[in-house]
Amino acid sequence: MSFTDAFREKDGAVFIDLEVTPGSKVIQVPSGYNEWRKRIEVKITQAAQKGKANEQIIEEMAALFNVSSSRVSIDNGMTSSKKTVRVDGVSLEVVQGILEAKLKE
Repeated sequence: MSFTDAFREKDGAVFIDLEVTPGSKVIQVPSGYNEWRKRIEVKITQAAQKGKANEQIIEEMAALFNVSSSRVSIDNGMTSSKKTVRVDGVSLEVVQGILEAKLKE
């Protein structure tokens, strides 16, 4: 599993490509890796309405990487299930370590 294709570092931030499933019964960040789309899969409980799903993604990603939610933003895909999230304040190595540990659970 080469999930490292789903993220990259640029301008002091890490960008992570996500495939989001809103309206799930459980929150699972990350829930897997889609090899074909090269995206980290994420399941959230909020429905994709009025930005609630995006807010939950930001909160969950901030918690995952132990940063303030102000350091997480959706860089691309605000209205799509395919999103790119920007995380400031963490290194590429930290992101890789955390995602690798979570994907093995």
